[in-house]
Amino acid sequence: MNHGRKVPKLQRDAAHRKALLANLACSLIEHRRIRTTLAKAKALRPYAEKLVTLGKRGDLHARRQAIGTLHQPGIVKKLFEEIAPASKERQGGYTRITKLGQRRSDSAPMAFIEWVDAFVPKAAKTTEAEVEVVTAEAEEAPAAPKKRAPKKAKAEAAAE
Repeated sequence: MNHGRKVPKLQRDAAHRKALLANLACSLIEHRRIRTTLAKAKALRPYAEKLVTLGKRGDLHARRQAIGTLHQPGIVKKLFEEIAPASKERQGGYTRITKLGQRRSDSAPMAFIEWVDAFVPKAAKTTEAEVEVVTAEAEEAPAAPKKRAPKKAKAEAAAE
């Protein structure tokens, strides 16, 4: 009997499934939102949430465990420095699955999986004063239209 076996197998052996989930988790951390099949998204959710829990712990042992799982130190750094701090107030449920409908080729149910606490990178944050200054400058100086060179001049320049 198969009692107590809650691991979604995804029609793969253990090594392939482990590699698949690690790659999906790396893509989710890197791109913040990925489109995949519903079954893979549901299998990825607990895997990714355990990684965020490691990131929230933040100690060296947790970092080494995450590197051992994901095998990409750059992705682990992004997990620990950007994603985990954005979710520090949340007790769980770090990901959201949104169903999309069926894929055209094989009618597989598709879904988006993304982080619930969408975070803005530090460089992209702007204050309201900066936005007002930028819009004021844009209103003062309208952009000049680009001038095109005549076709004959381009042909002569290319010939030389």
